[in-house]
Amino acid sequence: MQTRTLGHSGLKVSALGFGCMGLNFAYGEALAKQDAIALLRQAYESGVTFFDTAEAYGPFTNEALVGEALASFRDQVVIATKFGFQQGDATKGVDSRPARIREVAEASLKRLRTDRIDLFYQHRVDPSVPMEDVAGTVKDLIAEGKVKHFGLSEAGVASIRRAHAVQPVAALQSEYSLWWREPEADVLPTCEALGIGFVPFSPLGKGFLTGKIDASTTFAKDDFRNIVPRFSPEARQANQALVDLLGRIAAGKQATPAQIALAWLLKQQPWIVPIPGTTKLHRLKENLGAAAITLTDGDLQQINDALAQIQVQGDRYPAHLAARVGK
Repeated sequence: MQTRTLGHSGLKVSALGFGCMGLNFAYGEALAKQDAIALLRQAYESGVTFFDTAEAYGPFTNEALVGEALASFRDQVVIATKFGFQQGDATKGVDSRPARIREVAEASLKRLRTDRIDLFYQHRVDPSVPMEDVAGTVKDLIAEGKVKHFGLSEAGVASIRRAHAVQPVAALQSEYSLWWREPEADVLPTCEALGIGFVPFSPLGKGFLTGKIDASTTFAKDDFRNIVPRFSPEARQANQALVDLLGRIAAGKQATPAQIALAWLLKQQPWIVPIPGTTKLHRLKENLGAAAITLTDGDLQQINDALAQIQVQGDRYPAHLAARVGK
């Protein structure tokens, strides 16, 4: 696995990370604990050194799972986790008060079985707490050795700049993929200007870009995608054209649609590190195979020309969750 450095931070990670959330949160039935641990260890053995979790995933259980799985090779991996929700519960609203950030850090260190958090993200911007206070608190945690690097998730340009002025931001994590390209307008240029790495979550469009989901697919009752407008049957049917495009390009490269979607992200900038998640070993191997695919400038032009003819349908979040992003 090739490595990449997140912006000017010096934080070196595998070119593809592993998004751990879906192992036991948000996408239906949780994977059995031992199977999840085995999959995380297989990811490491396959070259992944960047693992992403959060206290809100569960809450708390995902961090504990990651901590147990990675304990025996802790010093060889980079673990990212997040603070920013009331009581660690994403359904209860944001909370980035300095005292709460410190509480989360101490609890996460215990659950992750570690003495430092490599990358500590603010999960969502808290409008009631000045960004300078948030960044300043993380700066203090870095000085104390409990945190190594500071990150933001789904933050807007103004918040990124305010945070970075107090404590350099190593990485911004936000959704970015062939079917959600909004970061290209302002966020990615800001990251480039400030030397901040970019970590796309949902790089496969929450599974849609794999080509394994269509208008007739049903999800488990507790699957997050049930409330996502972009996953309504009508939107899925309309967005099938994008998957068909990926399929045609993939066939010419002897690859899969998922691999093309990930290779496209890797081609955008050398400081972009996608974090696809999966619960299946064969999907893990498929995803990691994307790192070996080289798209040419001609390939990118072909993709861009074709995408210009496709209008993706449906919002990426329901209204109450969309209100939390881009602050």
